[in-house]
Amino acid sequence: SAARLALVPPKLAPEHIARIASDSEAEICVTDAEGLPPDSLPGLPRIDAADAFRAGCETSRETEWALATSGTTGAPKLVAHTLEGLAGGINTAAAPEPGTVWSTFYDIRRYGGLQVFLRAMLGPSSLVLSDAGEPVRDYLVRVGAAGVTHILGTPSHWRLALMSAALDRLSPRYVRLSGEIADQNILDALRDAFPEARIAHAYASTEGGVGFTVEDGQEGFPAALIGTRAGIEITVREDSLFVRSGRTGRRYLGAAPEALIAEDGFIDTGDLVERRGERYHFLGRRSGVINVGGAKVQPEEVETVINVFPGVSMSRVRARPNPILGAVVEAEVVLRADAGTDQAALKKAIIAHCRPRLAGHKVPASVKFVDTLPITSGGKLVRRGA
Repeated sequence: SAARLALVPPKLAPEHIARIASDSEAEICVTDAEGLPPDSLPGLPRIDAADAFRAGCETSRETEWALATSGTTGAPKLVAHTLEGLAGGINTAAAPEPGTVWSTFYDIRRYGGLQVFLRAMLGPSSLVLSDAGEPVRDYLVRVGAAGVTHILGTPSHWRLALMSAALDRLSPRYVRLSGEIADQNILDALRDAFPEARIAHAYASTEGGVGFTVEDGQEGFPAALIGTRAGIEITVREDSLFVRSGRTGRRYLGAAPEALIAEDGFIDTGDLVERRGERYHFLGRRSGVINVGGAKVQPEEVETVINVFPGVSMSRVRARPNPILGAVVEAEVVLRADAGTDQAALKKAIIAHCRPRLAGHKVPASVKFVDTLPITSGGKLVRRGA
């Protein structure tokens, strides 16, 4: 039978680590000195990562990879993948560009980071790893000094990078976004920052695998990508994207896991889209909808409007309880240094900016300025429970 490897990302709560060990039916823990605390996972034998590396393996064996989801709420689920599926979106026939050096804001124990790790290993190319506790500035300085040419992160990762004075240390040839909606504002900002680089945004998830990559500089994706091509089929049902391919996860793991793949072979990604002309635009997660008096609001749609306002670096929209409507929209905003100091005037201006661009129930009832916004260890904005 296949050997199962469960990858444990950094900064997980002890109870979530214990759940991953249980759901994956782990028999041994491989870690290093900076990994799990000594009292974690009592009763589970552990071996030092360096010792495991030196031991090697005398025979080849099929593997199943168990990856934790990187959602913005609650405990992660564990998704089983094959190595063939994980590498299915990587063109191993094409030789890497000379001098290619990969890096990623993601930890390589998460789906997005593992994709970069596999691209580097299968290239083969050099790879500069990120550190879970490393400040953005230090990471940018380090990867710049290492001559990184290809780099990947979430839009939230890149918004933090764009706020850093160390951004000019980077001279990438390829910049890739994934994991969150890449709106036009972040794509344009990265184009301005790196005019010589290819800017791409990929649609991928731990459950659905790599769906497609868009490199035309525009938010959303061409409607022509809906259908069947190169071993992957994508369709839209009730405004949600569904994916069927050999790159998707095979199943959820655990004592009583819900079904991941439907009887027809499709995975419901939970990502809502809207067709506008010959292009689909992402609206957000079905699970993230705010209910304002019975009317639905996608936080990401409102954030996209706020983020193009001059002086705004990034924003987060969430529900604020309301005794009449149940909830109203509240926006938390991080300002750039050049935004100005009259915060009362800025709040009014941001709301005024939203009114002609959003339906009335989607316009923020309040705006609050914050120094930072919470980001998950997977590089996404923290949503519910914040």
